Amino acid sequence: MRRSSKEFVQFLFIAMSSSAEVRSHLYIAVDQGYLSKDSFESIYAQADKVGRIISGLIKYLRTKQTKQTK
Repeated sequence: MRRSSKEFVQFLFIAMSSSAEVRSHLYIAVDQGYLSKDSFESIYAQADKVGRIISGLIKYLRTKQTKQTK
């Protein structure tokens, strides 16, 4: 089954939202004492990086789609 770039971009938006949700839950985990401040900072930085990578991929794919339709 072949999936379209448009469908993949939609999936990436969901993934980016999930990354934001992870970051939100990290605040709760550190506030409740489940994570140390050091662990929080490390994991948060990784989740933030993932979100930025996904965002960059979305921008790339949208630019590619725009160029293909012209």
